[in-house]
Amino acid sequence: MAAIIVHGGGAGTIRKEERIPKVIEGVREAALAGWRELKRGGSALDAVEEAVKALEDNPIFNAGTGSVLTLDGKVEMDAAIMRGKTLDAGAVAGIWGGVRNPISVARKVMEKTDHVLLIGEGAVKFARLLGFEEYDPITEERLKQWEELRKKLIEKGETRHWKKLNELIKEYPEVLRSTVGAVAFDGEEVVAGTSTGGVFLKMFGRVGDTPIIGGGTYANEVAGASCTGLGEVAIKLALAKSATDFVRLGMDAQTASEAAIGLATKYFGPDTMGIIMVDAKGNVGFAKNTKHMSYAFMKDGMDEPEAGV
Repeated sequence: MAAIIVHGGGAGTIRKEERIPKVIEGVREAALAGWRELKRGGSALDAVEEAVKALEDNPIFNAGTGSVLTLDGKVEMDAAIMRGKTLDAGAVAGIWGGVRNPISVARKVMEKTDHVLLIGEGAVKFARLLGFEEYDPITEERLKQWEELRKKLIEKGETRHWKKLNELIKEYPEVLRSTVGAVAFDGEEVVAGTSTGGVFLKMFGRVGDTPIIGGGTYANEVAGASCTGLGEVAIKLALAKSATDFVRLGMDAQTASEAAIGLATKYFGPDTMGIIMVDAKGNVGFAKNTKHMSYAFMKDGMDEPEAGV
């Protein structure tokens, strides 16, 4: 049974209610992009890449076009993709403006190199070598948000930054932290992929969970998972891998998703994480300990995606 699920906009709270329909439509279109790939005979790998690219190309989401800016006004994007059958994986971290679709570069790392993770300048050089054209992902909206939020941070007089940034995250959760991702099953293999612009005003060089295999992205022969929320939490819990371990122990994708978020809540409290999953039986799952997490999924027998926040 084929299936695909996506998340976009991150785990948190969407403060501006008028954004919700746009976010739901964005994840719905991404799920359809991946589903169309599956239905025309494409692999789960192709479906995940196409779904994540649709999210990266939508400026409402914090990935690819529309990525948030670092403390010093740059874009540093992360992405990862992993095949469950072979455990092949590819990822990029801190790949700055100049690449439109980090998920596609991550796939090329997996397919064209003996490595798993390329970072920064090396990731950009690799992308250029393979013909990825220069592209500026910074939007006017993100630039304006960066100027406003940086001013707030400076006015609070905090030089070590993270304590006050955490306060800003609580005040503007949908702006400051968000990630996109997709997990698909094509009847033979589960694949997971995740992409993000990171955290607004993050320290230059900061890398979250998205490109960390097992942290924010993971797939094996029983299930795949993509996480969203506070990256440091997912890394410390190896949350995506932990979620697939629950499936190996006998849970389905939905129960495993809930168990994984239970771990995040137990150790780090509420309002920290969200997760999406697909298992090798074609079951989808999603869970969060936040007010919102946008999602959409399709599987055999459905005429339209189910989408919500």
